[in-house]
Amino acid sequence: MSDDYPFNDPRVLAEERPGDNAQAMSVSELSSALKRTVEDRFGHVRVRGEISGFKRAASGHIYFSLKDENARLDAVMWKGSAARLPFAPEDGLEVIATGKLTTYAGRSNYQIVVETLEVAGEGAMMLLFEKLKARLAAEGLFDLARKKAMPSLPRVIGVVTSPTGAVIRDILHRLADRFPSHVIVWPVLVQGEGAAVQIAKAVNGFSAMPANGPTPRPDLVIVARGGGSIEDLWAFNEEAVVRAVADCTIPIISAVGHETDTTLCDFAADLRAPTPTAAAEIAVPVRSELLERLGQITLRMSGAVRRHVDRAAERLEGQRRLMPKLGDLAAPHQQRTDELAERLRQSLRTRAGKAELAFSVPAQMLHPRLLVRRIEQGQQRLDALSRLQGSLHPEAPLKRGFARVTDASGKTIMSRDAAVAASEVGLRFADGEVAALVHGGTPTPRTAPAKAAKPAPNQGNLFDG
Repeated sequence: MSDDYPFNDPRVLAEERPGDNAQAMSVSELSSALKRTVEDRFGHVRVRGEISGFKRAASGHIYFSLKDENARLDAVMWKGSAARLPFAPEDGLEVIATGKLTTYAGRSNYQIVVETLEVAGEGAMMLLFEKLKARLAAEGLFDLARKKAMPSLPRVIGVVTSPTGAVIRDILHRLADRFPSHVIVWPVLVQGEGAAVQIAKAVNGFSAMPANGPTPRPDLVIVARGGGSIEDLWAFNEEAVVRAVADCTIPIISAVGHETDTTLCDFAADLRAPTPTAAAEIAVPVRSELLERLGQITLRMSGAVRRHVDRAAERLEGQRRLMPKLGDLAAPHQQRTDELAERLRQSLRTRAGKAELAFSVPAQMLHPRLLVRRIEQGQQRLDALSRLQGSLHPEAPLKRGFARVTDASGKTIMSRDAAVAASEVGLRFADGEVAALVHGGTPTPRTAPAKAAKPAPNQGNLFDG
């Protein structure tokens, strides 16, 4: 082999050789070149495989692998595309992924960036259907104990369906024929992207309506859609819709598809109707038939009441014949009453005579003259007490020239020592009061005023004749 062959060069130090067209590339340059080549060559691919290692990140992106019996391909689906998925992917489900191939330099591998994900055929969709059904059934969402009874005559009916399809027209027409009712339509998409989200929000919205709000709360809810393939009806198999139907606080009827169609919404609802028209028939009775039944019940009730009254009258008449006459029953009591009345009159006369005799002596003592005498004696005693009261009044001595001595508080002073102690006293006379100062010295004896000599009586002249 020639010495110019590059792989046989024993030298350790690398160097560029003249004419060498294999220039050394960095790892990043090679990775970028591979990325461009793969993305240009496989910019749009559809791959069929079984999901494996499915994982949903907190960011909303989903990661999984697509595999068959011989190979495995990593896959990623970004948050925006994952949010539009019409079903919940899971391991073991066969799908068809549409997207583009790209490389991931961090692990030196390639992967498919999935834009849309579809279940591969009805068989795979039925497998997904059965798996989801089993899981939700294990949670008790389909238990009979959760089912609510249908109202016998709902005043307001809520309908979750497309506002433009034939379904809502059929429901309204059937309700108008049977029993005109107040209907509230919550318009939604019934298939395709976003349909499941709208349906779940509509059911939850009806369930959350207050009883006394501005819009009347339905007494019954109907979730309806016409027939179609399993793919067309798949929105009613979505977990969000099934949970919303199961948790609805209002009795709910599922009327999705034709009689042979079955969705998980049917299992979660309180009642399944084979068609939307049948749901309207289940919801309300026929008004004319109801009125006829009411009329029959009224006649039967009137007849029953009339027969009951007639039988009661017959029993009463029979009892009346067995009972004694009123006069016969009352005669002994009337005789007894007459005897007691006579005894009462005689007793009153006897008691009155005894009372008259007993009160004759006291009556004599109550003669008017005796009363007048007692009154005069009482008047005299009252006059004497009045005079005594006047003489004992504390102000009476003041009218006879005496004075009452009081201290500063108006309290009467009763002794000399108390007067000296008070120093300043008040002297109360009959016609007013004056202040006075008290001196504690010995009072000067007062000299009695000389008595004027009485003039001798004029005896006259003894000799005067």
